[in-house]
Amino acid sequence: MIIIAGHSRARDGVERDAAVAAFADMVERARKQDGCLDLSISADSVDPDRINVFECWRDQQSLNTWRKIAKGPRVALRDAQVKLYRSDKAEKPF
Repeated sequence: MIIIAGHSRARDGVERDAAVAAFADMVERARKQDGCLDLSISADSVDPDRINVFECWRDQQSLNTWRKIAKGPRVALRDAQVKLYRSDKAEKPF
């Protein structure tokens, strides 16, 4: 399993909510993609400038296939703190 998680901020002059909205089409398409377990690009509930990023993919091949066709919007972001994590299992948290 591949997890991509972190956050970034919209560049000066770009409103955060508009930046998040620009990704809506890409998020909808990704969620329909074979191997996408979850994907979210969302406004943070506490920090008015922060954009949260979360992706979960079945495997590297699924992610690679998606990256070839993703075509995300051209939104200028800054201070990206996003990492890719690899896991061999998932468990129920509770």
